[in-house]
Amino acid sequence: MSFKKHGRQYDVVVFGATGYTGLMTAEHISSQFPTDTKWAVAGRSEEKLKKVVSECKALNPDRVQPEIEICNLNDADLLALAKKTFVLITTVGPYACYGEHAFKACAEAGTHYLDCTGEAVWSLSMIKIYEAKAKETGAMLFPQSGIESAPSDILTWSLAQLIRSEFSAPVSDVVVAIHELRSAPSGGTLATVFGLFEMYSPQEVVESHRPYALSPVPNPQPEPSSSLLSKLTGLYTIPNLGLLHTSITAGTNAAVVQRSWGLFKQEPSRQQQFYGPKFTYREFMKARNFLIGMAMHYGLIIGGVLLMFVPPFRRLMRQFVFQPGQGPDKEEAAKDYIEFRAVATPDVEPSNGKQATVKAWYAGSMYYLTATFLAQGAATILQDDLKLKGGIYTPACLGQGYVDRLNATGFKMETRTIDL
Repeated sequence: MSFKKHGRQYDVVVFGATGYTGLMTAEHISSQFPTDTKWAVAGRSEEKLKKVVSECKALNPDRVQPEIEICNLNDADLLALAKKTFVLITTVGPYACYGEHAFKACAEAGTHYLDCTGEAVWSLSMIKIYEAKAKETGAMLFPQSGIESAPSDILTWSLAQLIRSEFSAPVSDVVVAIHELRSAPSGGTLATVFGLFEMYSPQEVVESHRPYALSPVPNPQPEPSSSLLSKLTGLYTIPNLGLLHTSITAGTNAAVVQRSWGLFKQEPSRQQQFYGPKFTYREFMKARNFLIGMAMHYGLIIGGVLLMFVPPFRRLMRQFVFQPGQGPDKEEAAKDYIEFRAVATPDVEPSNGKQATVKAWYAGSMYYLTATFLAQGAATILQDDLKLKGGIYTPACLGQGYVDRLNATGFKMETRTIDL
């Protein structure tokens, strides 16, 4: 399928292409996009960008190679860059420190946008400041479209659509679990974690993770209650998923999923996909056993408190991790693996004794997976009629075409119905 016709110089630009994830995004475009794609790599260093172009050429010498755009991190340069392209992908983080320039530029220029932040508190601030402008210009902005949030969002969407198809019903409770994860974090990811509490107060972070904080409309449906044992141990036993414990990504991912719920309730083009009035969402990680699961739960609590309230602890941890722009060796990262499993219950009375379930997995670098989410999101914007008028959206809003493209490029998903 060819890309949409538009009057911009480029179909897509990767801003931050010299960084760890940005380079992988450029490599994915070079190897997977049509050979006549009009694109560019952008950043501050021409010398480093030339190396990116050389690596892309080595991957696919028979295609149109990316142009180089020198762009500093300021409003004027990024607005000029945004006006040149139909879609801008930015991998320059931490976004709380550096992301607003690109976000603002795209909202003002009517340029479609994707990033890979996991910072829900930053996303909330961008929604408050720039959503009205994006609706005015027609810009479709998709923050949190990397590995931190996109899988949870599209798994939930896929389960809800299966339940609509199979049972002609909305969905009630959705539970997503990271079933297996083998990976080391990049410098950018760690810089985000360490820097978040230097940019925002603990209260602001907590507020952004309250239920439906990012949703355009509230949901009065209460969250599922937890047993006293679960509250004390952080452990939950979920039918068809097993023993689970607290997930470090649960709060930020729930914020995105719950925004999808609100967008689908509000957006005319998405109302037939609305999850339903009794929708709830929970996210966990697979527990190896009771003791390890409880240790992980309390380790996350203690670590979170130290990061939030003890600056010397953050400074100490910085000494032992990759720096921004760096990451695991590519050969080692190629051994990474992630698997998600999730279940969803139809909202029917009386219960039909059925659930929808999904298994999703990917073998390879987690940062190349983020690059895949970003690049294939751009391909979906360039190829599909999304029927979105402009605003700040979520990965689930990209729909089935996005899911199909991800499946074709390595992020595999299998959905089916099962007995409770």
